[in-house]
Amino acid sequence: MNAFDVVAVDLTSDERFLLSRGLGEWGGPASPTDGLARAMGFDSKEDLWRGEGRRLREALDSGGSLTRSQWRKVLLAVEIVFVSDVMGSGRDWSITTGISDEETIKLLRVVQRKLA
Repeated sequence: MNAFDVVAVDLTSDERFLLSRGLGEWGGPASPTDGLARAMGFDSKEDLWRGEGRRLREALDSGGSLTRSQWRKVLLAVEIVFVSDVMGSGRDWSITTGISDEETIKLLRVVQRKLA
């Protein structure tokens, strides 16, 4: 299997919502740089928000499958936006997403196991 193979992952609606909502945080309040976006696998911060990031959110919302590399991008982007108070949502996460930190950790750990 390579990075371009489509992989169906059995995620619950809550797990998909977490990933989609996490990607959505990059459109504000999070403030990525182009360098950070590239480190996560996107072409730029614009691509993270309006380009590939938007397409990934739509796929997550519709229950679609992603490639192995896309799943990795999504997971890394959500991990960073959740934790980082410098470039991500950090302490504002629960306010801006409506998902508590405790629930986020529980869901994120399950998603990490499923995507491993």
